[in-house]
Amino acid sequence: ITPGAVNWMTAGRGIVHSERTPEALRSAGSSLHGLQVWLALPRDAQEIEPSFVHHPADTLPRIVAPGLNLALIAGSAYGQTSPVETASPTFYLAGGLAAGTDLEPPGEHEERALYVVSGRVEIDGESVGAGSMAVLRNGSSPKLHASEDSQLALLGGAPLDGERHLWWNFVSTSKERIEQAKADWEGGRFPVVPGDTESIPLPKS
Repeated sequence: ITPGAVNWMTAGRGIVHSERTPEALRSAGSSLHGLQVWLALPRDAQEIEPSFVHHPADTLPRIVAPGLNLALIAGSAYGQTSPVETASPTFYLAGGLAAGTDLEPPGEHEERALYVVSGRVEIDGESVGAGSMAVLRNGSSPKLHASEDSQLALLGGAPLDGERHLWWNFVSTSKERIEQAKADWEGGRFPVVPGDTESIPLPKS
């Protein structure tokens, strides 16, 4: 993956993947900065065919204004729509606000949140610093103000259609389905990554 690009993985009924750093970077040392975001599939789409799609940075819509530069990674916001396909109404924006910049979050989504990666913003006068997430009230029209240069993510969408259970890398509305996935992983019944012979053992707890 390269800066600004998106790797969109849909686990569906089950997917195996391998992440590798090139040998040259492992030898010389490197750093990686980014966000990994999990988006729950709707109940009726939990067992769809798994997929993986790469989206280069230049394919993503951008919301640009003085002091503001955001990429629309997924979903719809500010009259634009990302090419990244989602199974439910959503939005995911990420980028930068220069100090002194104001922004009104998209108002068409029922659930919305702001995560500050770096810097500091104010939401209707309340300060939110790096590493913190603020959940916005449904139906509200808050004003965001960058009190210093900031990197942030704005995200949300439709409410979940039921409770989700999470164990290790398995997510489902059904605890029984997670138990089946655990057994399948331990029994080697997941597909293998072509050319890769390594596998992470199932955690014991």
